[in-house]
Amino acid sequence: MSLIGKEVLPFKASAYNNGKFVDLTEADFKGKWSVVCFYPADFTFVCPTELEDLQNQYETLKGLGVEVYSVSTDTHFTHKAWHDSSEAIGKITYTMIGDPSHTLSRNFDVLIEEDGLADRGTFIIDPDGVIQALEINAGGIGRDASTLVNKIKAAQYVRTNPGEVCPAKWQEGGATLKPSLDLVGKI
Repeated sequence: MSLIGKEVLPFKASAYNNGKFVDLTEADFKGKWSVVCFYPADFTFVCPTELEDLQNQYETLKGLGVEVYSVSTDTHFTHKAWHDSSEAIGKITYTMIGDPSHTLSRNFDVLIEEDGLADRGTFIIDPDGVIQALEINAGGIGRDASTLVNKIKAAQYVRTNPGEVCPAKWQEGGATLKPSLDLVGKI
């Protein structure tokens, strides 16, 4: 069953953010756009490359009114230790959520039960706390955070322009479509 159009389920989690531990709930995903990026584990191989790449897009995403959260089944304590010991992870200024209870990973349907780890899942959540886009990759396939920028711009455009949709490879300012009987079979 798809999570598209579903509201984020209730959770409570501890996180590491800029030298502090913070507590979060599903309410933290409301009132703004959010990107939630699940990854398998701290102190691994592909994960730090992805999280550093996400940090490289963080200012652009914040400029779009988007907050970023990374999540693994490690604890917030482990996130701090990784942040303190890795050059790549030490750059991160967005919130790193710990999910040792697996609640978030189950809520977002990315938990690999037999391993107790999360798949590489990326979720775009609107200001109402509703999932608008998701992507899930196999463990060995890293993600490119730059693709999030256009997806978020498209999601924001569609939200503020009811009745219009963004075609493939849509760029901000590009042509959109207004689905109608007149367009059927003409695209």
